Formats: sequence, C-alpha cells, structure tokens
Amino acid sequence: MNMLICGGNGFIGKNLVSHFSTNDMFNVRSTYYNTVPNKLPNVDYAQADLRNSQEVKNVLKDIDIVLQYAATSTGAKDIIAKPYMHVTDNAIINSLLIRQSFESNVKHFIFPSCTIMYKHGTKPLKENDFNENDGIYEKYYGAGNTKVYLEKMCKFFASFNKTKFTVLRQSNIYGPHDKYNLENSHVLGATITKTMSPSNEITVWGDGSEQRDFLFVEDLIDLIKIILDKQKTNYQLINASYGESISISDLVNMINNISKKNKMIKYDKSKPTLPINIHINNNKANELFNWRPKTKLPVGLKKAIDWYEKIS
Repeated sequence: MNMLICGGNGFIGKNLVSHFSTNDMFNVRSTYYNTVPNKLPNVDYAQADLRNSQEVKNVLKDIDIVLQYAATSTGAKDIIAKPYMHVTDNAIINSLLIRQSFESNVKHFIFPSCTIMYKHGTKPLKENDFNENDGIYEKYYGAGNTKVYLEKMCKFFASFNKTKFTVLRQSNIYGPHDKYNLENSHVLGATITKTMSPSNEITVWGDGSEQRDFLFVEDLIDLIKIILDKQKTNYQLINASYGESISISDLVNMINNISKKNKMIKYDKSKPTLPINIHINNNKANELFNWRPKTKLPVGLKKAIDWYEKIS
C-alpha cells in the first residue's frame, strides 16, 4: 500500500513517518513545506505547498492511504491574539486534499479533527454530545467551526462509496518531536521546556484550574493502525483521547516531580489562557476497534521528558 503522510515534518507527522517507514506493508511518501526534514531511509520526501491544487494532485498520484497531518498549529497565545491563524490555510489545505483524494481513488483518508468544539463541563463527552446549536467557545469559534465543516466534507465524500474517511477528534497529543519552543508550543511542551530550563521557577499562565485530556502519540498511532485494518464503514467519527482529564496545575506539578527539578511554581493570571474544562469519552473507539490507550500519563510524561533531555 502506498501511504502519503502530509505534514511529515511536524510533531505527529514525524512520529507517523518514523513508525510506518519501518513497516514493510507500506511505501511511505511524506510532504514538507519549507524546512527540509532529516530524511529517513525508505521514505519518498516531497516538498509541496498544499494550498496549491496542482501540487496536491501531484503528491496524491498512486496513493492508497492518506494520513493528513499538515496544519497551521500554535498555542494559546496565538489562539487568543490571532485566532484567524488556524482558519484560512487549514480550510484550504484540507478541502483540496479531501476532494483530490476522492478524485484520485484513494482508499482511506484519515482526518485529524480536534475536541475544541465540545462544551465546557465535567461530563466526559461522547461523539454525539456535540450539538452545533450549543455554540462553540468564543476563543475556539473560528478553528472549531472550520473543523466541523471539514468533518462534514469527509462525511459528504464518503457518501459516494469510493473512499473511506475517518475523522479523529483528537485531544491534546504529546510525546517525542512535540513543539518545545515557548512561542508556539502547547501547554504540555511549554511546561517541559520551563521545567528543564535553568530558571529555579515555573510560571504557569492563568490559575491552572482548567482541565484537559492528554494522549501519548504512540497510542494515537496504535489507533490509526487498527482503524486502517478494521474500519468497515465508509465514514467513522471517533474520539481519540486518554479518557481522563487533569488540571493544568496538577499537570505542572506532575512534570515538576517526574523531572525531579522541584522548582517553585508561580501563577501569572495576566497571561492569556483558555479557562474551560474539556472531558472526552473514548468508549466508541473501544467498542468498534477494541482500542484503549496503553500509556499512563506519568509514564508518557517521563518518556517525553527523557526525549527532551536527549535532544537538548
């Protein structure tokens, strides 16, 4: 099977390329945009601007499976200050890839959605708990509605019974190759960077009370492998989550303890935060595909910290 991994130079993309390039069942092609990747053997690397329809058509030639992990992605600072960053390019990239995959007779297309359309609360939310009439949190309005539109496009093209589509509503993925630059990293990567820095304290943005779900990247890859093998219907929408949420304050304390840095933790309420709690139910993935995440959060955090130390 010929597999295209879009965004192979990004966090999740690098992990996917590393994994599938060692599997004899797949011939892997990987796209990148500006930065030339550290090339792995057995991978066909293609530079492409996925906002260009002809370049999309070129990279999809003779492809059977698409893992679409090319995106504009940053952290809370940009979500609040420049919310439009996550809308236009991502809508164009995914619209072109979805349509061209259908026209190129791709067998299976994996689309990574997210969980930001889910409402604030304490109840673990299932896939059908999202109701557009409930509205989307204002800071996530643009990105959340873009994801919902793209989910619908996957369902629409799947209805023609030619290409399978899987939508993964992913929670916060973490692990090796994550972004650790404080300017554009997510909360977990940023916390590891702050913890491992020479400073004797960790500054948390906000009061740390908001709760999030964190899934180790290897567990996400396991789910993708099972879906590629076992999905029978032309369209599926699945929550890809750890299944338990943790407050940012508890997460920071856990990272601080695992790293054995024992730094002082301070809270800066003047910094931008997204003060909502998101809890995600992953029972559907278990019912359909017999999948549960294997990596407990402390174990995954230790692996992420060890990887950070290795590259630093």
